[in-house]
Amino acid sequence: MPENHIGKVIHYYDKAMVAVIKLTGALFVGDTVKFNHHNNEFIETVESMEVDRQKIQSAKTGDEVAVKVNQKTHEGADVYKIA
Repeated sequence: MPENHIGKVIHYYDKAMVAVIKLTGALFVGDTVKFNHHNNEFIETVESMEVDRQKIQSAKTGDEVAVKVNQKTHEGADVYKIA
């Protein structure tokens, strides 16, 4: 599957399991993304996304979005969109 780098995790809230991603590409609710940080790698479908505590359906390059994840990730993790 082709993968496009779309951002990096800049903060992770472990109790809420929310990753804040600084985007370098577009992201939409429903997209499949891969989080990769050293040996920690997992695939996730974006089910919800927020900017400033407001739910959104899409985000663009430069946005910082909060995404709920089902597995632990780390600050600095690369995020890829899987086509």
